[in-house]
Amino acid sequence: MTGKRRLPRPPAPPASGLFTRGKDGKMARRAGKILKGLSALAVGALVLLLMLYMGGVLTVNKIGPADKAGDGKLPAVPPLTAAAAVQTVNESYEAIGTVRPRTESTVEAQISARVEEVLVKPGQMVTRGATLVILDDREFRSRLARAEEGLAAAKARREQAIQGLAAARARLTQSEAAHNRIRAYVREEAATLQDMEKAEAAFLQAQAGARQAEDAIREAEAGIKKAQNFIEEARISLGYTKIAAHEDGQVAKRIVEPGDVAMPGKPLLVLQTINSLRLEAIISEAHIQKVAPGTRLKGTIEALSLSFDATVEELIPAGDPNTRTFLVKVALPSDARIFPGMFGRVIVPLGEIKVVTVPRNAITKVGQLDTVIVKTADTWKRVLVKTGRNWADRVEVLSGLTGYETVAVSGESRDVR
Repeated sequence: MTGKRRLPRPPAPPASGLFTRGKDGKMARRAGKILKGLSALAVGALVLLLMLYMGGVLTVNKIGPADKAGDGKLPAVPPLTAAAAVQTVNESYEAIGTVRPRTESTVEAQISARVEEVLVKPGQMVTRGATLVILDDREFRSRLARAEEGLAAAKARREQAIQGLAAARARLTQSEAAHNRIRAYVREEAATLQDMEKAEAAFLQAQAGARQAEDAIREAEAGIKKAQNFIEEARISLGYTKIAAHEDGQVAKRIVEPGDVAMPGKPLLVLQTINSLRLEAIISEAHIQKVAPGTRLKGTIEALSLSFDATVEELIPAGDPNTRTFLVKVALPSDARIFPGMFGRVIVPLGEIKVVTVPRNAITKVGQLDTVIVKTADTWKRVLVKTGRNWADRVEVLSGLTGYETVAVSGESRDVR
């Protein structure tokens, strides 16, 4: 027993501790059961609310399953009735378009020069020949002055050539007379052959001098024509410094300002014909055969509440491959209220079709839906319909009616709430 030592045992927990832990476990289990029950009740309440909502109990201005065509009954007898009808109407296709001028031209400079002054502004009416833009003309005036000086010099050279020709012809006449005289002397042996050779040489030189004088005159004449051409070019270039309107119209855009450099190909202004307008509309390829040039159509300008007769003037034969549409241009009436850029429509007739219509005041609005109260054998039912176009006091019904029903009408549109 010696050399070994036992450790003392730890004291046992009191009985009261065991009792406490057991009591806490029971309370936790009871709380978990209560939470599960509450969760189940909450889920059941949500399901009940969803079912009530789906059944239409909690909704307002909604049509429930009983309101479908042939299901919902209205016990009240409407005081006024009317008949749905099957009518024959002219079907048409409306093509939207934009008002554009018959011609729209860009004003450009013919020369390169600085802009001195712009005499017009957008919206201003101009007449043919009116000056629109003035360019710096100093360089071109200088060119014209040099060309005129060149012409004067060419004329002076021609005068000199004419005088030279007169002198050359005088020498030729003198040398010819001397040549003939020496030849006579030689025949009479009064002159030597050497004298004859000298006289002949002088005569030939005089002939050559006369020809040179004539060539000088022709050269001077050519110089005069060249100088005259230079003057004409200088005058034309000088005329280009004043840019004028080529026809009557209206200034649509002003692109240039004083101080800018004008050059060929650079737009300065945009002019458009104001009294000659057209409506350019886009037509589907399905209806392109209905709008041949010369076809008479109807058109509208909605901003002006204007309806007019339109004649197809142009049909662009190349369509847009992306939209499968074609461009059609129709003439517009002369009206000072119409301006380029306005919205318009072209109405293309397609033929006659049969449609179902009801009076406008037979349509009942239920939220966003259209309904009609229809009479059956012994009662009235609310029928859902899909409406289309309007004609005077009647409305097209695309679906929901056959056209032979009796419907309820009222003095004003119904609104079920």
